[in-house]
Amino acid sequence: MAPQREWYDKDYYKTLGVSDKAEAKEITKAYRKLARELHPDANPGNTKAEEKFKDLSAAYDVLGDDAKRKEYDEVRRLGPMGNPGGAGGGPGAGNGGYNFNVGTDGFGDVLGGLFNRQRRPGGAAPGGRGVGPQKGEDLSTSITLDFVDAAHGLTTTLHLTSDASCSTCHGSGAAPGSQPRLCTVCGGRGVTDDNQGFFSFSSPCVVCQGKGVVIDTPCPTCRGKGIERRPREVAVRIPAGVADGATIRLKGRGGPGRNGGPAGDLLVECHVTAHPLFSRDGMNILLRVPITYPEAVAGADIDIPTLDGTRVKLRLRAGTQPGSKHRVKGKGIATARATGDLIVTVDVAVPMKPTAEELEAVEALRLVTSTSPRAHLEG
Repeated sequence: MAPQREWYDKDYYKTLGVSDKAEAKEITKAYRKLARELHPDANPGNTKAEEKFKDLSAAYDVLGDDAKRKEYDEVRRLGPMGNPGGAGGGPGAGNGGYNFNVGTDGFGDVLGGLFNRQRRPGGAAPGGRGVGPQKGEDLSTSITLDFVDAAHGLTTTLHLTSDASCSTCHGSGAAPGSQPRLCTVCGGRGVTDDNQGFFSFSSPCVVCQGKGVVIDTPCPTCRGKGIERRPREVAVRIPAGVADGATIRLKGRGGPGRNGGPAGDLLVECHVTAHPLFSRDGMNILLRVPITYPEAVAGADIDIPTLDGTRVKLRLRAGTQPGSKHRVKGKGIATARATGDLIVTVDVAVPMKPTAEELEAVEALRLVTSTSPRAHLEG
């Protein structure tokens, strides 16, 4: 059995909240109490709790085993350069001038690669199935939203077909009325050790395939995998103001976890359709409104629509210029943090086929107009 590098700088006693003199029963009691509090099922979507649970499992994997705990204590006492076989604990002590501490980079890592296995405690062989809880994979889907719904936000339901915990065995893999049993070959660790002189290698248990448990009567639905592919519905809250192309992450709504691990996340990409009247710029809603020439010259109060379905009056001053922008406060996208405005751009509409009366009125205006808009171009 060989130490890992992390043994030198991780205090597993502190992780479990016990002293280094604690008895085995006290260590087990502390682990069970913290495991109930930090288990991913009790903290869905809580990344910090998930990391603490992993650290807790790693700590108990060492301190819960008498042989590992003894070696861990010895490694911690000697320090990272220590060698249990030497008198002084320095490099090369007691081993014919060589330091066979496979917890550091070098010779131990080379042998581990040759055997295609990884040293214990912790982990399984490279490329093999992991031991302990594993987070499920993240899944991706998309949703198409109406412009107004994207601006205001809504709660809707996604219909997916994906891997999920088996509806018959609820993820245990065992047939109803039965339970998985602890693997007697590896003792529930999921790995078996192979001592070879100075080194100790670990590889996934061939009986339980690294799971730590054996299923005597597999579930007829999932055939012992604990997972089945089936249609499911996922409720999703689209926040107000979501932009086209934005991705929403739903914690714990992705693929199911393995060996009691948390589920992955569901990534929802949003596609927003165009609106016939409105567009947007950040939190502001944009609207182009045509006005007549007399309204631009003399000013007017015009009636305009808003995104929420109401209509408001916009006052135009005399001499309003084409392309000018006018702000209607608070009529943009509203969220808990901020509210945008409605920005109205006016365009002067010129009649394609003016009537005789219109032409007569324009001619009268031309005769009384004393200034030219092109004066700056003369000379």
